[in-house]
Amino acid sequence: MEITRPAYLEINLDNLQFNIDQIQNKVGKDVKLMPVIKASGYGTYINRRLDIINQFDIVAVANVDEAVEMRELGYEKEIFVLNQPFESEIEKILEYNIVVGISSYGFAEKLAEKASVQGKEVAVHVEIGTGMGRTGVHPYKIEKYLKALANNIKVEGIYTHFSSADIDDEYSKKQLQSFNVAVNTAKEILGEIKYIHAAASNALLNYPNARFNLVRPGIILYGYEGEEDTFEKIDLKPIAEFKAKVTFLKEVPQGTSIGYSRSYITTRETKVANVPIGYADGFRRDFSNGWEVLINGKKAPIIGKVCMDSFMVDVTDIGDVKVGDEVVIWDNKNITLEQLAEKCNTINYEILCTIGARVPRKFK
Repeated sequence: MEITRPAYLEINLDNLQFNIDQIQNKVGKDVKLMPVIKASGYGTYINRRLDIINQFDIVAVANVDEAVEMRELGYEKEIFVLNQPFESEIEKILEYNIVVGISSYGFAEKLAEKASVQGKEVAVHVEIGTGMGRTGVHPYKIEKYLKALANNIKVEGIYTHFSSADIDDEYSKKQLQSFNVAVNTAKEILGEIKYIHAAASNALLNYPNARFNLVRPGIILYGYEGEEDTFEKIDLKPIAEFKAKVTFLKEVPQGTSIGYSRSYITTRETKVANVPIGYADGFRRDFSNGWEVLINGKKAPIIGKVCMDSFMVDVTDIGDVKVGDEVVIWDNKNITLEQLAEKCNTINYEILCTIGARVPRKFK
């Protein structure tokens, strides 16, 4: 579909493939990649690009509806739901042949029961709770848990999640030690296990022993850092740039109020540009009054409060600005995603993932 809205998130597919190749080289050819494409590919919509996604034998999403979307888009290989679903989602799991993470007895019983009615065997990965404090079977209870599973529950994977692989080496090593205990116990019961996985982006880089035979690259897949020294450990290329166009220009005298609540009053005759991106698009009100964007290669400050659908910029000092000129929100060079995140006291993940659905994604 042709993009007509004068605002879009531009996704560089060459950079994405570069990152995929770099990650594969890092972990070695014997370790599979399971790209984490939840939240619409961290807001990039790469989950919709089967020309890219089909190179993987298995992909990871967060919930059953995301998995169903992938099936309906035409992805026919394995889809793994990272988080244990709810009982009401079991019919979809069976209908769409989805692999799910499990760690509770009750859900496993319901899953087996409904699969049995349909004469089906259902594949799962068992999550081990090693210290994330979220979900998972206790490492020392894994034997009891596995032996309690019905015969039509096929355990194809065992996994865990590091909580602090970027900042706490001692704790992460304890988590890995606990996971290894569970893996060894599971192997005694099940034999060889198809997928053993623990490492997302930070653990993938920091703990080679946590790679096992499958890794879950997330933020680094998209070319962004999961910790401050990520780029010292692997060469990556950011894939997303957020851009718009100037849609309106006007000149106002000194003393003119700009935007809601009259939070900015001009101190001189001012040339004001309107940019059609607002907080409903994921561009937060934190950027009101002073945050800079790039227009014609020069930085210009936002004046007034960011509105739901637009914001205003002082372009008095930029020269010949015209309607239709490009506005760069971030380009990963002059303005970075990390700088936006720091301004909002958050992480790059959140800024990227919360770009609104009404912002078109433009692939190049």
